[in-house]
Amino acid sequence: MAGPSRNYSKELEKLLQGLQQKGSVPRLLLHACCAPCSSAVLEYLSQYFFITLLYYNPNIAPYEEYEKREAELRRLVSQMHFAHPVELLPCSYNGQAFVEAACGLEGEPEGGKRCEACFRLRLEYAAKEAARLHFEYYTTTLTISPMKNARLLNQLGEELGEKYGVAHLPSDFKKKDGYKRSIELSKEYGLYRQDYCGCAFSRAQRQREKERKDQLASVS
Repeated sequence: MAGPSRNYSKELEKLLQGLQQKGSVPRLLLHACCAPCSSAVLEYLSQYFFITLLYYNPNIAPYEEYEKREAELRRLVSQMHFAHPVELLPCSYNGQAFVEAACGLEGEPEGGKRCEACFRLRLEYAAKEAARLHFEYYTTTLTISPMKNARLLNQLGEELGEKYGVAHLPSDFKKKDGYKRSIELSKEYGLYRQDYCGCAFSRAQRQREKERKDQLASVS
């Protein structure tokens, strides 16, 4: 497991420098949560890897939202220029997988144990696919979000990478203006930026926040 003082951004930089010195371009399976988060990560990592995107997100609800985000990811990949090829690995939607992972955790707050179970669900699927298809590395775009726990994501990524025999690429993509860059690229490509994380619980919380904001505005 990772320690509390690790700098995942610097670890990634060191690893990438090593790849450049060797002159090697390995294959990376990149779990993608959405197009906006993927944009800056793809711009950065495609310099060093042949990337295959895995849009495995059974947490996203409703299904129309899932389809909308997937379509935006496909559009981004078709329109962006990459130093090395980027492709998508097809996978089916399985909302029941998230329902089962979140069972008993429905009352957890955002960012709590339910989110951890969701991270594990998606990263485990990515690790298994990376091992099955013999990728050298795998990781996720999730660490670009200021709302996501990068330390936890890296811990889970390493744990599951060891379990399935595939190297986890350390990351904290929000560092070095990564999140800022994702906003810039989203504007450049006119990407749809969702206003909730993805699951029904985060959607409901976002709706409650909007209602409270509207109530306060009406009072003032």
